[in-house]
Order: sequence, then C-alpha cells, then structure tokens
Amino acid sequence: MTHSPLKVLIIGAAGMIGSKLMQRLAEEGAVNGAPIGRARLVDVVSPVAPAAPFPTTSEAVDIGDPLAASGLIAGQPDLIFLLASIVSGEAESEFDKGYRVNLDGGRAIYDAIRGEHLRSGGTYRPRLIFTSSIAVFGAPFPEIIGDEFFTTPLTSYGTQKAILELLLSDYSRRGFFEGVALRLPTICVRPGKPNLAASGFFSNIIREPLAGKPAVLPVADSVRHWLASPRSAVGFLVHAASISPQTIGPRRALTMPGVSVTVGEQIEALRAVAGDSAVRLIRREPNETIARIVAGWATNFTAARALALGFKVERNFAEIIEAHITDELLAKTS
Repeated sequence: MTHSPLKVLIIGAAGMIGSKLMQRLAEEGAVNGAPIGRARLVDVVSPVAPAAPFPTTSEAVDIGDPLAASGLIAGQPDLIFLLASIVSGEAESEFDKGYRVNLDGGRAIYDAIRGEHLRSGGTYRPRLIFTSSIAVFGAPFPEIIGDEFFTTPLTSYGTQKAILELLLSDYSRRGFFEGVALRLPTICVRPGKPNLAASGFFSNIIREPLAGKPAVLPVADSVRHWLASPRSAVGFLVHAASISPQTIGPRRALTMPGVSVTVGEQIEALRAVAGDSAVRLIRREPNETIARIVAGWATNFTAARALALGFKVERNFAEIIEAHITDELLAKTS
C-alpha cells in the first residue's frame, strides 16, 4: 500500500516537546507508514530545524495574531500538531495574554482549517493533534479518576484547554478536521532552565540536583501528582497521529497515562540514583500561590481508554529519571 507524502505542520515547534517531536519525525521520516514530504515549524520564535530526510522550513509566528492562522493553513497541511500555549503560571498571572494565545490562537487555527475545508468543497480534512492538559479537571477528586469524570477546571489555563477540547470535538463532529486532544500529565523531567509553569518544581528538584545545582521546593513532600517523561509525551503525539479516528470515537479528548507519585517519592528516587549529596541541594521554601494551584490538580487516573488504544508510559518514577539521564545527560556527552 502506497501513501502520499505528508505535509506536517508543528505549531509550537520551538518548545521542549515540539523540538523533541520534530527530532523524532526527522529520525523516522514517516508517520504510520506514510512518508513525510515536508515539515513546517512555527513558534513565537523561529524553531531550530534538525537535519531531516525531507525539506523543512522554520519561521516565527504569533498564533495570538488573528491574521496568522490562515497563512499557516493555506498550504493545506495533512497533519497538524497544535502544541503552542503559554504555561499555567503565566496564564494565571497574565489573564489577557493567556486567553489571547491559549484560547483565541487555538480557535483561530480551528477556524482557518474550517475555511480551507469549505473552500476545498469538503475534500480537505486534516488530522489535528492538540495538547490539552489534566488541568481541565478540578477538585474535589475521587482517589483515582476514571474516564467518565467531568471537567471543572480551577485555573484559567485549565479553562482555556477545556474550551478548546469542546471546540475540537464539535469541529471534528462537523467534519472540518479529524481532531484528537491529549490531556498530558505534567511532563517531568523537563530539560533546560526553569520556566513559569506552576508545575515546574516537579522537574527542578530532579534536574538541578543531578547537575549539581540547588533547587527550590515550594510545596510539601506529601503533594502527589501525575507525571510522564518528555520521551513519553512525544510517543503520545506520534501514536495519536497513527491511530484511526474511528477507533477513538466521538469523545475526542483522551487522558494520557502517567505515573502517580508524591514529591517525597520523587526525592527518594533521586536519592537512589544520585545519593544524599544531590538531595541536600533541594531547599524547601513554601510558596502559598503555587501550593494553592497544585492543590486543585488531579493526582491519579485510570487512563483506561488511552491504555486500551495503545498509549504507553513509564512504569514508575525511577524510569522517568532514567529517561532523563539517557536522553539528556548521556546524550550530551556521547
């Protein structure tokens, strides 16, 4: 069976997940057996394109600009990864910016696709993978959250993601595109420098001590959360682009699998890998704002639908640390 070369668009390609996704696509050269013909990488700053067996272009585009979306979709990409958003803490502190980028920017992309669909007489119908978040859920929670649990976000970021999930399902129902929303766990251990995400400390308390640097812990050791590695996040995206929309059904938002772990358990896993000297670099500085935001987040899921569809994740937090060491620390020295 032959496949036409895919035109791939990654919106948010300069971010950590976007850049790792592009690296994997460059290495594999295909998605679900279909060769990639070319890739277009966009972000608010021009992404760095890795060497790839297909042509790539990179450009700086602000999806919060109402005129930007139509230009991105005019070439009728077959596969669109909508990753761009500002992070949770920034969306909470900068209300207008959060809604402009996270909601208005996403909806502008949806409407641009709809416009191309209508102009094509209904023949243009791309696959769109949208990165949502477990922030769409809000307390109070059961001990383990099933796929039937309702969305009641308690942050602006979660609200923006939940609205785009609903719109994605409706636009898919109407046949404008084939959408899938992936509710990502908090991604840990994130490489690079600390960012403005309220969840950033989950990575900071592992990444910084492994590098011999101090890290601040703003919450109690008893705080539990739902985590997955960057490697798993990229795997989620590629798998979502490969499975049949008919298999997913009309409920287009899927909660991704993860590892439920307390901060204390994270620290003990770090101790097992790097010893007491690394753990001593963690400095406890309680932050009421971050603690309040984190207290409204879910901590454990069944992720039954996603697991049944073949999505995979680490089995425990030690494996998440191992993925970071292999993909980031060892990769840089090889």
